Amino acid sequence: MRRFLLALALTTPVPAAVQARTVAVEEKSIDDLQALMASGKASSVDLVRAYLKRIAAMDRKGPTLRSVIVTNPDVIAQAKALDAERKAGRVRGPLHGVPILIKDNVETADRMATTAGSLALARNYTGRDAPVVAELRRAGAVILGKTNLSEWANIRSSRSMSGWSALGGLVRNPYALDRTACGSSSGSGAAVAASFAAGAVGTETDGSVVCPASINGLVGLKPTIGLVSRTHVVPISHSQDTPGPMTRSVRDAAAMLSAMVTVDPADPSTAGAAAYKKDYVAGLSASALSGLRVAVLRPAMSPDLTAAYAGALDVLRAAGAELVEAEMPRPDGVGAAEFTVLKTELKADLDAYLATTPPAVTTRTLEQVIAFNKANAAAEMPYFGQETFEDALKTKGLRDPDYLAARARSLKGAGEAIDGVLARARATVIVAPSYGAAWPSDPVHGDQYDGPSSSGLPAIAGYPNLTVPMGLVRGLPVGISFIATKYGDATVLGAGYAYEQRARARVAPRYLPTADAGPGMDGVRR
Repeated sequence: MRRFLLALALTTPVPAAVQARTVAVEEKSIDDLQALMASGKASSVDLVRAYLKRIAAMDRKGPTLRSVIVTNPDVIAQAKALDAERKAGRVRGPLHGVPILIKDNVETADRMATTAGSLALARNYTGRDAPVVAELRRAGAVILGKTNLSEWANIRSSRSMSGWSALGGLVRNPYALDRTACGSSSGSGAAVAASFAAGAVGTETDGSVVCPASINGLVGLKPTIGLVSRTHVVPISHSQDTPGPMTRSVRDAAAMLSAMVTVDPADPSTAGAAAYKKDYVAGLSASALSGLRVAVLRPAMSPDLTAAYAGALDVLRAAGAELVEAEMPRPDGVGAAEFTVLKTELKADLDAYLATTPPAVTTRTLEQVIAFNKANAAAEMPYFGQETFEDALKTKGLRDPDYLAARARSLKGAGEAIDGVLARARATVIVAPSYGAAWPSDPVHGDQYDGPSSSGLPAIAGYPNLTVPMGLVRGLPVGISFIATKYGDATVLGAGYAYEQRARARVAPRYLPTADAGPGMDGVRR
């Protein structure tokens, strides 16, 4: 049975097709793809076939990125339907006919399981679209397949190796194959960096969009909590979970976000989203930084990262931004309170989700998942355990006074920290290095990173965080984060776009076997 499940998951089937036009899709933007289709030089079917060919050549062969768990067996038929609409004069918008990948903890109604990378969910064929997928499909996006991820979105163990799942194996970084792709949206990051699709949906609880986007040379937006529905997404925390777009440009991220925002009655956090359902691309301007006050954070960094960040700040100044030095307070106890929240909500939210899965899924509770992992330890726990799952199992529920106090403390502390910086600096946006450069993937010791991170406070507060490429450090990508207060998504996209247009800092990957492992690779000043 295990051999069958692994074969099912690790196969990336390419639908049979007649000879198609050859289309170059590497590094093509959403606008580029639309221009090809509008001119008749390519159809959506042509694009799909080109991406499938690229995945077949590079994901399980060649560089062996292992970024895509499965491609959609119905993708050609769906692309044909969208081509027919275009021929009939109906174009739904900028995503019409554009292939998009979906992280494999987000459900789609296609004939693909939603596994979170776990053998326990290998038969989780729900036949339903998560609302975020339904909105993308309504906007004309073609669902190309599902991406690999850090199993269970990296919540199973604090000693995990990011990018590894029992079903998908280890995602490799396209810039240096022995380096991490970060996580948990590892496959989404590596796949988009490698031009396996125009963009991908990732999910974040704390860092899971921003880190893999930064480390794979991408733009990634962790939106304000409540803009994008979390229904039918394998959960960790209803307080902090959100899907977000991962693309090679800010404009493409804005196009995806425009489609993803929705009010979902099943997700109360989205009750106010209607006010923010708009065309985020239309609001982009290369002059958005002119006169904008920007609070600058300077965490401890290696000399290489310090130099890259200084160059990015020079770009902001040249674009007309007024930079104000600032320091982010670290409110006592927020980190510990967040962990209490995540563990408590994991048990409650995952149990509620598993109860809705098909009968073929026999793990119906967190406790049963833990037992499954123990029974299948050789496959599920060859490198690290599940102590966070086991701690979560001991939590006392959503009415527990300790949980309620932890949530109040973490939310208040994180929100006040960000809003306080903005108020003291009289700034609209905060900037900081997103993360340092990618560390080596290490199955023995797990993730070995203690460098700067922009993700924590925005994730806890539910505020937007946009990472944009700011160049390479010893051949590996690093990013700059733009952070704003709640519902400031258009603001960070605008600032990030204006920076991107001047910096032009993204460099395409070269699939090198390794990277320079000299001093400072972890991003920390020694």
